[in-house]
Amino acid sequence: MDIPAHITGTVWKIECQVGQTVKAGDVLVILESMKMEMPVEATEGGTVKEIRCKESQPVNEGDVLVVLE
Repeated sequence: MDIPAHITGTVWKIECQVGQTVKAGDVLVILESMKMEMPVEATEGGTVKEIRCKESQPVNEGDVLVVLE
């Protein structure tokens, strides 16, 4: 399952690691946009398979940030 950015902004902090088990509602990445922090949460439980972003990286709405399996 792909977890996309819901806003355009900058990756402020990555809160997960590859191989980590997460549940629905867990914060995976925190985006910064217009001086506000916006958490990107897991929509369902799973294991982090891939992280497709880096801290300080600009991202657009819809870009895949994390892949869960």
